[in-house]
Amino acid sequence: MTTADELVPPPGWSYRPLRELCASIQTGPARRTEDKGRTQADGGVPLVLPRDLRGRWIVTEEAAVVPALSWERARTLVKYELAEGDILLSRTGTVGRCALVTGEHAGWLFHPNLVRLRLPEAGQAGAAYLAAYMSATAAQDWIRSRAAGAVIPSLSIRALGELPVLLPPAAEQEAIGATLAALDAKVRAHTEIARVTQVYRRVLADALMNGVLPAEP
Repeated sequence: MTTADELVPPPGWSYRPLRELCASIQTGPARRTEDKGRTQADGGVPLVLPRDLRGRWIVTEEAAVVPALSWERARTLVKYELAEGDILLSRTGTVGRCALVTGEHAGWLFHPNLVRLRLPEAGQAGAAYLAAYMSATAAQDWIRSRAAGAVIPSLSIRALGELPVLLPPAAEQEAIGATLAALDAKVRAHTEIARVTQVYRRVLADALMNGVLPAEP
């Protein structure tokens, strides 16, 4: 198995195992039977699911279908609350999907099939850079190669902690993270435009086919 010590970084860069860069690597809390059935619309603390990690962003559905835990139950799970700058990673099924937590989902909880990476203040890696690195080809190939399980792939926290992370100097990390985050924002905007256009096309097609709207020659 390749370790950070065996890799040769570019001049001025270095490799560090992921565990050394994080204040904590934490899986989500186990769900109980009484946790099921409640949604964000019912009140309580909403839950990020693995399916919500899309294109390095957290994209949730409408409140009526977002699962939530009661306030009473959530008060016992404070250590699992998300904070801006955390990174979420799927650890089972489609292993390796990741997203950077923004203020929009701060205070939410997360599914047990997700791992939360929390960085220390003034740590060696910036959150935007690390999220970009975790989604890059080399890291994704490394993660998938270490996922165990013939039917449902699964990645252990111990294995994930060994991921070699290539660290440029802080200024370059910031520039790389900002550049890729800006591109991700453009991708998200275009994806939303495509989604809305698809909805518009479907509504328009129904209206035209039913004679509600005349077709202009």
